[in-house]
Amino acid sequence: MTNQNQPTPPARLLRLPNVLDRVPHSKTELYRRIRLGTFPKSVRLGLNSVAWLESDINQYILKLTQGAAA
Repeated sequence: MTNQNQPTPPARLLRLPNVLDRVPHSKTELYRRIRLGTFPKSVRLGLNSVAWLESDINQYILKLTQGAAA
């Protein structure tokens, strides 16, 4: 029996070093793919601070493993 009253876990944000640890791209390649629209866009946290939703990065990795990402 599942407990439907369990709260969903909060969305996690990943900073650039954590994203680069998970994907097989350099920083330059990552930003190139963002410009091309083939990599998830970042979320602005402040003037000089961005992060990515962990769920977006996980979906991107899944697409890579299935050969769907360019």
